[in-house]
Amino acid sequence: MQAQSKTIVITGAGRGIGRAIADRFASRGANIALLDLNAADLEVTRKLCEAHGVQARCYLTDVAIEEKIAASLDQVVSDFGRLDVIVNNAGIVKDALLVKVKDGKVVGKMSLEQWQAVIDVNLTGVFLCAREAVERMIKLGNGGVVINISSISRHGNNGQTNYTAAKAGVAAMTVVWAKELARYAIRVGAIAPGFTHTDILASMKPEVLEKVVAPVPLKRLGEPAEIAHAAEFIVENDFFTGRCIDVDGGLRL
Repeated sequence: MQAQSKTIVITGAGRGIGRAIADRFASRGANIALLDLNAADLEVTRKLCEAHGVQARCYLTDVAIEEKIAASLDQVVSDFGRLDVIVNNAGIVKDALLVKVKDGKVVGKMSLEQWQAVIDVNLTGVFLCAREAVERMIKLGNGGVVINISSISRHGNNGQTNYTAAKAGVAAMTVVWAKELARYAIRVGAIAPGFTHTDILASMKPEVLEKVVAPVPLKRLGEPAEIAHAAEFIVENDFFTGRCIDVDGGLRL
């Protein structure tokens, strides 16, 4: 599939990897539907996309709420007349150790709220967005592509029980959906970024960031544009489905 004149939906499009993916596809002539919770961030991304001469529209929505996602994607189809690709990028982190022990005593633990919030957005949100997008793709009859953003953390990262579980689930769902949806000319792929230069990591103290980068063979963070490049590959390669691309600088957890 070529991106030119297609409609591409991106969740979590307000900043970071989502913004980079939106910019990449806009530069290739795609029209972009931008979904996020932050209106100011969305507006910045919209202007960036429109500078490439394409249509870009903003949709304030919560990916974890079924009715809001259904309504947003109905509006996308109404506004653009088609829905060709969805990139399930929206995600949050609420890191904590399963149990925190000090001097032999348990002094803290991951709360149910921390667990559920991340699962709701990073796993259930991906499920809901993919399901609703695919339903509309099938009705429109043009086929399509679903791209799920997993993470290197799916292999198990200290302090991220919730995030690891969600991102492992995202990678697994990608395989299932590729098998189920091929008959409708819908391909499904995933990208697992390593540590990437986004606002979260950029806010770290230099000494902490140095420790993050140290085990990466390429000795640097990834750039959002490099993750966006992988998304472009998935869309354009019509024989790619059911697999996860690791873009992690060679790091292994």
